[in-house]
Amino acid sequence: MANRLELTWYGKDEPIRVEPRLLIENTELSNSSQDSDTENMLIHGDNLLALKALEKDYAGQVKCIYIDPPYNTGSAFEHYDDNMEHSIWLELMGERLKILRNLLSEDGTIWIQIDDEEQAYLKVLCDEIFGRNNFINMISVNMKNIAGASGGGEDKRLKKNCEFILAYAKKYTVMPVFNSVYEYTEMSELIQQYLDNGVSWKYTSILFDEGEKKYIGSTEDGNGDEIKVYLRENVIIKSVKKVALEERITEKEAYRKYGTKIFQTTNAQSSIRSRVMDYRKEQRIDEDVISIEYVPKTGKNKGKVYEQFYKGEKCRLFVWLQDTSEVIDGKLYKKDTQGTYWDYTGQMKNLTKEGNVVFPNGKKPEALIQRIFDMATARGDLVLDSFLGSGTTAAVAHKMGRHYIGIEMGEHAYTHCKARLDKVIAGEDQGGITTSTGWQGGGGYRFYELAPTLINEDAFGEYIINEEYDADMLAAAIALHEGFRYQPDENLFWKQSIGNENSYLFVTTRHLNGTYLDSIKDTMQEDEYLIIACKSFDNGLDKAYDNIVIKKIPQMLLRRCEFGKDDYALNIVHPPIYEDEEMESDE
Repeated sequence: MANRLELTWYGKDEPIRVEPRLLIENTELSNSSQDSDTENMLIHGDNLLALKALEKDYAGQVKCIYIDPPYNTGSAFEHYDDNMEHSIWLELMGERLKILRNLLSEDGTIWIQIDDEEQAYLKVLCDEIFGRNNFINMISVNMKNIAGASGGGEDKRLKKNCEFILAYAKKYTVMPVFNSVYEYTEMSELIQQYLDNGVSWKYTSILFDEGEKKYIGSTEDGNGDEIKVYLRENVIIKSVKKVALEERITEKEAYRKYGTKIFQTTNAQSSIRSRVMDYRKEQRIDEDVISIEYVPKTGKNKGKVYEQFYKGEKCRLFVWLQDTSEVIDGKLYKKDTQGTYWDYTGQMKNLTKEGNVVFPNGKKPEALIQRIFDMATARGDLVLDSFLGSGTTAAVAHKMGRHYIGIEMGEHAYTHCKARLDKVIAGEDQGGITTSTGWQGGGGYRFYELAPTLINEDAFGEYIINEEYDADMLAAAIALHEGFRYQPDENLFWKQSIGNENSYLFVTTRHLNGTYLDSIKDTMQEDEYLIIACKSFDNGLDKAYDNIVIKKIPQMLLRRCEFGKDDYALNIVHPPIYEDEEMESDE
């Protein structure tokens, strides 16, 4: 292999072999009474094991992933041991990112929030896993109210007030353009800031009364298309200051009340204005204000009848404040295309109240996750968070009509995530983005636990099937390991799990003898292929038929992954290398 740029660390060449586990629904903790068909999932368990459990059924299906992993800052968080040795942190993240990439749809994106301790290393790690050509942006997020070190002169460092979000595409070339998401500032607030700071502001006039509209004739634009001209009689124009005095309100309140009627005039250089000026002179129009109607060929009003106002002999064009903003519920908002600096200091002030759960040093504002989902998803898309924390991502997805999978390893999967989602479903969560989304309750989710390890080591050092597995669980678990889908056939017992085309898997705990095998063979078609996994079988039986393969459990699984490992969160331990074992027959 040619030399390439990559991040290396101690132990990188010894990859973790994660055991695929079953996900078992805990129906007592599921909340699906209002939505019996819900596909939303809340999973309790180590997220590396949980991601591995999801990989077979959800590969290529997740539109957007947001994660906020432990930052490896050296601080002991209440719910996470965040003081990891650097190499272990990189390996922990690398293994998870590989599976997360597999789960992403071809046009999907992943957003990873991190601080400056690991940001640079994480960027190189993501370049390696996702491809540097799939890097989208690094976003700086001002969240100074939850910053780490206080900084300044105490430790010779500047105060931390920013975190970072690394955004990557699964495949940048097919990723769609982000939805138009903007930053909104209420115009009256912005204007008040201008006035307080003495900034020049030209939108100071109100078209208080448009006057009587009287058609006087038409002219043509350069393409020969009609421009209708109207006189505006008895027009009333007042300054914002005058209206504020007359109505005994502040100028800020006047801007809020009359924002859609506020304008300035300008000597716009346009062919339309020139033609209107000529027509005014030709028709010897004396009225101070006239208006026109025409159909623009370009611009945001292209193809529809558009009205413009002109003032005075020189036809100074009315430029409306609302043309530089957006009207939302009758109020004007300045609309700016967002960049890579996001300020969430305001939302951090009341963060402890969001979701009615307390999660020191780890909770993120619902508005932050909402912005990401607004940009990168649509209603009905599947989103995932494998470091769910206090449940923010799931709560936001629920309110926004996205399907979601949330994974959390600690007890707060019950005390925080479940409790929060239950309030969202009941319509009792009034914080966060509830008002902006119009959320009133409803929906549901299913709660899952990870199955225990499939294989244990007994007191004599022998590997045995976990006694907690019944026959159905065992068959489903081995199907997962073998890449089959557990789907028992009602008519043929050996068609227990389905693979590609005409291949099947049958798992049994009984001893397999020739008579039993022949009875299975007699019901098979010539083009069907079968794997039988059993605890023991007669000598030589594994060579009886070309289209039947017999494997012995648990030996067939031991070399594939590490068993008995339930926690990959804090201590990465590499699996033992099993010696090759021949499948011995039992006499």
